[in-house]
Amino acid sequence: MSEQNTGRLYGVGLGPGDPALMTVRAVRIIAEADVIAYHSARHGRSIARSIAAEHIRADHIEEKLVYPVTTETTDHPGGYRGAMEEFYGEAAARLAVHLDAGRTVAVLAEGDPMFYGSYMHMHKRLADRYPTEVIPGVTSVSAAAARLGTPLAEGEEVLTILPGTLPEEELTARLAATDAAVVMKLGRTFPAVRRAFEASGRLDEAHYVERATMAGERTGELADTDPDSVPYFAVAVLPSRIDAPRPEAGADTAVTGEVVVVGTGPAGPLWLTPETRGALAAADDLVGYTTYLDRVPVRPGQARHGSDNKVESERAEFALDLARRGRRVAVVSGGDPGIFAMATAVLEVASQDAYAKVPVRVLPGVTAANAAAARAGAPLGHDYATISLSDRLKPWEVIAARLRAAASADLVLALYNPGSRTRTEQVGKARDLLLELRSPDTPVVVGRDVGGPSESVRIVTLAELEPAEVDMRTILLVGSSQTRSVRRGDGRQIVWTPRRYPEA
Repeated sequence: MSEQNTGRLYGVGLGPGDPALMTVRAVRIIAEADVIAYHSARHGRSIARSIAAEHIRADHIEEKLVYPVTTETTDHPGGYRGAMEEFYGEAAARLAVHLDAGRTVAVLAEGDPMFYGSYMHMHKRLADRYPTEVIPGVTSVSAAAARLGTPLAEGEEVLTILPGTLPEEELTARLAATDAAVVMKLGRTFPAVRRAFEASGRLDEAHYVERATMAGERTGELADTDPDSVPYFAVAVLPSRIDAPRPEAGADTAVTGEVVVVGTGPAGPLWLTPETRGALAAADDLVGYTTYLDRVPVRPGQARHGSDNKVESERAEFALDLARRGRRVAVVSGGDPGIFAMATAVLEVASQDAYAKVPVRVLPGVTAANAAAARAGAPLGHDYATISLSDRLKPWEVIAARLRAAASADLVLALYNPGSRTRTEQVGKARDLLLELRSPDTPVVVGRDVGGPSESVRIVTLAELEPAEVDMRTILLVGSSQTRSVRRGDGRQIVWTPRRYPEA
């Protein structure tokens, strides 16, 4: 049938509930339509129809699309999904009869038709066969923010929309990582959603909005909401953190802050964990080596305290002093903070009596060794040892003894801090020592700035390792006797260490 002889399909967004929030375009389309379609549960009541009721005429043809199942169980052979798929197919076929007869069909949708709405299932089945237009509507998210009277997201903040039906652990991770959020589809999911807010450390920031703009509207704090009173048409809101009350750095307060030592991974944001993202976003103060602080997005209201890389104890003491005055402090470290990084410095100072009551947490990060190993294949697939070649805090004799012991045990070696502008001899000395105990053909991964703009990952042999090409941004992974290096069909060279070690 040609397009000229068919009717037109409209997905009509009605807004969050108040009929006054329907758009002029939505009202006009309803008036022009021949058929008004809307979904409902088996009780027959339709929220969408009730919103548009004053615009529905007696001569409108009404198509009530009644769900066969909502939250209850079903004996359909395909289960819940199978029952719903069959229903959507049958509903689309009913609307297609009208469209084939040349009638205009308006499918009503609460909120916006393309935002968690039932209309989408009709759209996917009919829009490629009939001329179609979608009329956007005000979403429940916008309505909830308006009713709370607080900004939802501002500037460069990230707003995350989450269905409450997600697994609890997934909700927790996403809430911890984002700046602002709205969790929809509450009702029976509310207890799990509340636990996710609490586990992510965001419960005190969260608000509750029920039936925004509709009769029976209710707002409040999420923590104070009775789980047994929560309907499906309710949302949990984490509003903008910008301009949220923060303690003054010099304030005399009885409230103790906190120090969280976070690992940013080897490079930029792609290497951050959700927990670390959340801690960085929640902090009042960021403290760290300036190079690492530059990896963290600037947020209004946060104070940033950068310093040189060689004042770790002073940096730790400064952070703990801020926390003792009620500030939430994130100490920023590269890689994993517990591996040759800031966690040790902070905990050492925090062990002093003056800071005994300041809470300190350490959040892990992707290590330089893990990052370089992943780029090269799996060289750390078996036992390995991690050693720093820096002799700034320990004598070279100790380093040499540890290298010799680890090499004698046939461990793969992850060598951190191999060289710098003032340390140029360690790599050569380590290579020569290892050549006494390892084959010259032993694979070595030379990873520099992994994850960064100047990333370079090369695989050389131990005999080929050139000290002049190694600097402070480089990590070396030296294979064991079992480590293998192979060039694959695509030209890529990979390295791996088998998990099975041969018997003696």
